[in-house]
Amino acid sequence: MRNTATHTISTGTTAGRPYGNLAGTAATALAPVVWGTTYIITTEFLPPGHPLFAGLLRSLPAGLIALAITRTLPRGTWWWKAAALGVLNIGLFFPFLFTAAERLPGGVAATLGAAQPIIVAALAVMVLHERPSPRRFVWGAVGVVGVGLVVIGPAAAFDAVGIGAGLAGAVVMALGVTLTKRWGRPAGVGPTAFAGWQLTPGGLFLVPVTFLVEGPPPAIDGTAAIGYLWLGLVGGLLAYVLWFRGVTALPVTSVAVLGLISPMVAALLGALLLGQTLGPIQLLGFALSLASIVAGQLPPRTPRRRRPDVLAASEHHAAA
Repeated sequence: MRNTATHTISTGTTAGRPYGNLAGTAATALAPVVWGTTYIITTEFLPPGHPLFAGLLRSLPAGLIALAITRTLPRGTWWWKAAALGVLNIGLFFPFLFTAAERLPGGVAATLGAAQPIIVAALAVMVLHERPSPRRFVWGAVGVVGVGLVVIGPAAAFDAVGIGAGLAGAVVMALGVTLTKRWGRPAGVGPTAFAGWQLTPGGLFLVPVTFLVEGPPPAIDGTAAIGYLWLGLVGGLLAYVLWFRGVTALPVTSVAVLGLISPMVAALLGALLLGQTLGPIQLLGFALSLASIVAGQLPPRTPRRRRPDVLAASEHHAAA
């Protein structure tokens, strides 16, 4: 495999033009759309009681495929940076995700994950040294409320382990996204290789943990095989290529807000495939979530600068 220089950080451009546009945002949004299928795949396709094994099959094969395709390995400090990001974004996040999805109704698990934009907004101040933005916190809170209205019904069940896993997953994913934004992507390294750098160490981290905690893998029938293939190839390889491409190119808080799409997709799939109904409260929640997502993509307002000729004229008038 060839090595890649790492001293230059990606500037978030594609083919000489800014990636932060509608097409780039739409491509990044496809990742949480796909991840929204995780809950129904976990409950309807996969054998129960093996969340770590599900995370392992979602990450390691996809990472190895990405490395085989790109033939690009990290170099220098990127060995430990890729390992750290892989553990945060994949190795720790996946077990938390599947544990929450297995022990909680999809809506409750999704709502806990929807707290990620608020956590990212706080980390952007502490890690990226951005100025505090009340607007980001407000719209993040609106998104959480909206998701809660969409997916939590009166019969929602609460499990302490599941809630802890859901919150922990939101925290580690938020930290991983923030560090990914801070470190950027090395020049000359494409999003597929960058995804492979994180999926592979994340999957390797899960190998001993999975067999120590869960023991032998479960029996895999045809339905489970379809579920694992979907989670690995589409929810793993494809989705993370799009996601890491967007994380390194778009504002970190905008990317985090896109995560609200995932629970909305989960709710829609529940309504369409499992007969779950959506009433007026759920529709209100959809409206609030959509508003939060759109607001998260809008650039912050900057003070308008007065034109030099107008400024000179006003100063002349004041002097007169």
